Amino acid sequence: MMKTAETALNVLAQVSGKTVPDILPEMHLARDLGIDSPKSLELLMELEDAFEIEIEDVDAASMETVGDVLAYVGQIG
Repeated sequence: MMKTAETALNVLAQVSGKTVPDILPEMHLARDLGIDSPKSLELLMELEDAFEIEIEDVDAASMETVGDVLAYVGQIG
């Protein structure tokens, strides 16, 4: 697994309270992982810190699944 994906999964696990093995690419952030609006902001801030990037609002809005997050960080990593 690429380091960027591993880092993103660790951030998702931290924010959602799930374990990394329980997080699958097809999972919906809100419906499956319980990432509501406040947690979405936390997720974005944690991803920005972990990757030392700034995520644009349009990019953040397009992230609906774990796979979307992994695809996004894959482009920067």
